[in-house]
Amino acid sequence: MLRKVSQISFTPRFEFSQRFLCNTFSAFLCVFCSIYSTLILFVLKQLFSFFFFVCLLSLLQGVTESFGAAIHALGASQLTDGVINRSKRMMLDTLGVGLLGTQTAVFNKILKYSQLFTSEHRSSIWGRSDRTLPPCYAALVNGIAVHSMDFDDTWHPATHPSGAVLPALLALAETLPSRPSGLDLLLAFNVGIEVQGRLMRFSREAYNIPERFHPPSIVGVMGSAAASAKLLGLSPPQCSHALAIAASSAGAPLANAATQTKPFHIGNAARRGLEAARLAQMGLEGNPSMLDMDVGLGVYYNDYSPSTMPDCASGVFRWILEDQDVAFKRIPAHLAMHWLVDAAQAARGKLQEAAWNFDLSQIQRVTLKVPPSKYINCPFPTTEHQARHSFQFNACSALLDGKVTVASFDPAQINRPTLKELLSKVEVKTPADNHPSFDKMYCEVQIETAQGESCTARCNTFYGHWRKPLSQEDLVEKFIVNASSVLCTEGVEGVIDVIGNIEKVPESSVLGSYLRMTSNTLEQVYSTRMI
Repeated sequence: MLRKVSQISFTPRFEFSQRFLCNTFSAFLCVFCSIYSTLILFVLKQLFSFFFFVCLLSLLQGVTESFGAAIHALGASQLTDGVINRSKRMMLDTLGVGLLGTQTAVFNKILKYSQLFTSEHRSSIWGRSDRTLPPCYAALVNGIAVHSMDFDDTWHPATHPSGAVLPALLALAETLPSRPSGLDLLLAFNVGIEVQGRLMRFSREAYNIPERFHPPSIVGVMGSAAASAKLLGLSPPQCSHALAIAASSAGAPLANAATQTKPFHIGNAARRGLEAARLAQMGLEGNPSMLDMDVGLGVYYNDYSPSTMPDCASGVFRWILEDQDVAFKRIPAHLAMHWLVDAAQAARGKLQEAAWNFDLSQIQRVTLKVPPSKYINCPFPTTEHQARHSFQFNACSALLDGKVTVASFDPAQINRPTLKELLSKVEVKTPADNHPSFDKMYCEVQIETAQGESCTARCNTFYGHWRKPLSQEDLVEKFIVNASSVLCTEGVEGVIDVIGNIEKVPESSVLGSYLRMTSNTLEQVYSTRMI
């Protein structure tokens, strides 16, 4: 009987225990899930807040601040093979045209002026074995040499990117206590080029042939400041201040195009950018929003729309030079002349095919269809600088001689009667479909003879344009011809070797030693040779 009672009383107790355990476990599970869910929500909220804060900071980061940060942060590991190759070509070409330019009148005038200044620090003058100058003035005269014949590279949107950067870097590199390596120089050069490319994309009008300001005087001085700041190892705020300081030296009117002062724009950009970086290093400050404001760099553009520079801290960076190559010139003249010369040569060839040994004096009319531009429309040039900016002169020189070379701009060539007679027969037209842009323009030449014959040729893309780039062989040949007019063979070959292996050169100042290896007998080769 007791056993039965015991059995009967045991069952409900067991069931009660089961229910209790189940309820307890369920309650625990609910509490755990609640806590876990709360924790997950908390973490998600924190992550969201973090990313929102980062995005907000990015949105709030000023344009000038972002440029300063990028200039400081960009590293050699971010240079791609494509950018390295293209920038090497730019450096070699710049040195070649700069060496050739050391023989010009404008170079010698500014060199004479610069020798009035002295400094403890001295930098090399290209093509002068016995001359040195304070770094800023070395940058000035070497920069002027680069653009003295308008033979240097041209980019899109329109500017001459290399001439304001490389002279400043080479002058600075020679005076630094710890000599920069070739890779340091290459990185700083590309930083200076990149900054120019970014700034030009703040304006749609910058994509066209300029109308008011010479672009290197605006973006060139900023590129020089950025490159110099990079080589000096300035902090992000100092890099921003260097840009702000440089902006106060920006801007040169196009009224000085086709004069000896136009090359001064490039040299002055190199000099003032270097000075700006040095001043920022010494603590001078400028407006930290210089690039953000319409009253900052925006004063030079009617449609200024700035944007921040991409964050490069992640290691991934897309260089503008990777996507947009430069144009290398085959003749020492304004870039637009290359379309016209190629078209004129083609028209001349057609005329000679139609009538063997045709007498060019029988040309009755020459019609040029070109894009509208005031400063490169010079009907009767009297100086070499006017001739370099004259559609009419370059077309007529190509028709008469079948080529345009350095010698084409000598006074004797400019003033010859046959050329002046042909110039009087030229008519310039600017069709509505011919856009004043180095990316879209074309040139057409039509020749009409006294016998009633007519032939026409058009050039849409000249050899040397970024769509039809110079081969490496032709680029090196251009350098050799230019540099050999000043340097000895060892100097010419030394520069080619150093630039070709610049990323492996332990000390970049070795380049300066080759640039001073002058030839005792100047070789007058360029008057008879042309790429």
